[in-house]
Amino acid sequence: MSIPFVRACRALAISLSLIAAAGCSKEKAAPSQAETSQTSGKSDPAKKEGAHAPAGVKPGSHEDWCEEHQVPESQCTRCNPDLIPAFKATNDWCEEHGLPESQCTICNPDIKIVRPPKGS
Repeated sequence: MSIPFVRACRALAISLSLIAAAGCSKEKAAPSQAETSQTSGKSDPAKKEGAHAPAGVKPGSHEDWCEEHQVPESQCTRCNPDLIPAFKATNDWCEEHGLPESQCTICNPDIKIVRPPKGS
């Protein structure tokens, strides 16, 4: 292989890596004016009061609930990606959809994830 070809391949690989990293930013871009006007009448569950469980709640309790993703907050891998290795270690992971298999209603449409009753 020629040196210019190798350099071009490296530059392409670096460019693609930077683009992918920029696309994976955890921050959401500000909505455009068109998006804002389309959703102005709708409420965003993530922005509602109580959308996420407060810190220090008892896991498995009624208060341990992620309203945005409709799973227990203590098990919400979308809000807390640090939980992913534990689910993978117990073979409870859907690679295709990026969630625990026990929460993947796409692969398992019969799964019902129910919020515990108050006082639990």
